[in-house]
Formats: sequence, structure tokens, C-alpha cells
Amino acid sequence: MSEITTRDTVILGSGCSGLTAAIYAGRSNLKPLVLEGHEPGGQLSITTLVENFPGWPEGIQGPELIENMKKQATRFGAELRMAHLNSIDLSKHPYELTVGKEVIHTRTLIIASGASARWLNLPSEQALIGYGVSSCATCDGFFASGKEIAVIGGGDSAMEEALFLTRFASKVTLINRTERFRASQIMLERAMAHPQIKFISNTTVEEVLGVEEKDVKGLRLKNRVSGEESTLPVSFMFLGIGHIPNAHAFKGILDLDDDGYILTKDNVFVTHEGKVIPGVYACGDIQDRRYRQAITAAGSGCMAALEVEKYLEEHGR
Repeated sequence: MSEITTRDTVILGSGCSGLTAAIYAGRSNLKPLVLEGHEPGGQLSITTLVENFPGWPEGIQGPELIENMKKQATRFGAELRMAHLNSIDLSKHPYELTVGKEVIHTRTLIIASGASARWLNLPSEQALIGYGVSSCATCDGFFASGKEIAVIGGGDSAMEEALFLTRFASKVTLINRTERFRASQIMLERAMAHPQIKFISNTTVEEVLGVEEKDVKGLRLKNRVSGEESTLPVSFMFLGIGHIPNAHAFKGILDLDDDGYILTKDNVFVTHEGKVIPGVYACGDIQDRRYRQAITAAGSGCMAALEVEKYLEEHGR
């Protein structure tokens, strides 16, 4: 295969981890190809003010931060392309990616396709993402200071979000669609014992109020047993129903955990049946179900790119 048709590295995803990897790979003169996938920019592209990313003392809008990263990556020679991965073959080297009708060969691969938040998929909810509707308590909890808020969900994620948000909110109402909570007993007891957390069960959110004002004003709720509807006045709605890792293309090809996240060794090395696949790395939310922050995603993207550079050097590139 000719040198012209084989890339030194391809990066799947253009969120914080993928773009940081692209910056580092670009500065190493690897001319990385970044495939943006179905959610260009990742979670930050639907985030408003980011106040905890180092270097921005007054904060920065999520889409602006992503745009800055893209400019920085392309400045160093990265090529960004709107494309979706159809299939991948890691059984031979160079590795083979099918994107639409095109086949791309690459010596190394960085998987940074992230994880998508689970939403209720209400039109009103989607319209207010970033305006009082959030899927990240750690990112946006500060903005709820002194306000009454709601957390949706009944698992450990919802309990963790609710407990964390009591640091800021005056009152947290946890809304679960069934009577049974999926959370572990210790997390459920901890949340129930907290004086600032109120529980509403057998209830669904029918509408998020405040679309016209672009500011959450409350929730229209429906009891699933009685059918009775009510309005809950809140200023924020946090989703605590988990994330979906964008790793379906790697099922049977890479080792995944029970929820579909890519398992890694030594931070970014991927495996199949416990054996490391040389030259293939995963970074960001696709393999991080614990922290899920922009800065940790960026850090792991840096690690992946440095490993790519080291791998190529060891193989005569």
C-alpha cells in the first residue's frame, strides 16, 4: 500500500478529547484526520457557559471553546471532516475504516467518540438545553445556587446528582417515573436522609415550562397511577438517567464493559479479549464513566496522541 493512501493517525470524534489529540498529533507533524461523527463538538457543543476550564477566568461558551480547539488543531495541520464511521477492521494492519463509500487506511487510531446523555426527548426539554436544562450537575450546579431544582431519575446517577446539587440549591426534588428506585440501597438511603431532597415517584415530566422566555420556569408533571397533572415550580432540571457510550461500532472488536464503555489499560490502551491492540487508543467519555469533565477528556486526548507518536517512532515513522 502506498504511503499516500495510508494515514499516520485517524481520530474518531471532535469533542474535547478528540480535538486535544488532534492538536498534539498535528504538532508532531502527523497530519491527523478527524472524523466528526454524529455529534460534532461533543457535549460542549450543547453547553452554555463553561466556568471550570483552566485559562478562562470569566468562563467561555461551550461552542466557542470547541471552535477555538478546532482552529488550534487545523493550525497544526489537522484535517476535520464531517463523516460517520460505517465499519472498522482491526484484524489487519494498516487498520481499515469504511466511511460512506470511502475506505481509509491508518497506522494508528484514536477513538474519542464520547458518550451521549440520555434525554427525555421532549420538545420543550430540547429547546431549553443550556438554559436551565442540564445533564451535568458538576458542570452547571453552581448556576443553581439558592434556587429550587429538579433531578430526573431513580438510579445511582440521579442520587449522586441530587446529593451534589444540595451544595447549591435551596431544594432538590427527585422525580422517578416508577415507585421502585434502581439506586443501590446505600445511595438511596443517603439521599432520603438529606433534608433538602424531596422525592416524587410514579411521575413523568410532560413539559418543561419557560420555552418562550428561554429560561426554565417549572415542570408539568403527570402521575402515572392517577393520571393527575400538576405543576412543579423549579428553575433548573437536571437529567440523572445516565449516558450512552458511542461505542456500538466496536462491539465484538474491543473489550467493553456491561454498559458499553470501552475498557482501557494504563489510561488509553484498548484491548480485545484482554490483549492490547497495538496502535489503537481510546480517550474521553467513551472510556471514562467516572469523571466526564472537559478537562479530564482533554487530558486523556493528550495521552492518546503521545502514545500514537511513541508507537509510530518505534515502528520507524
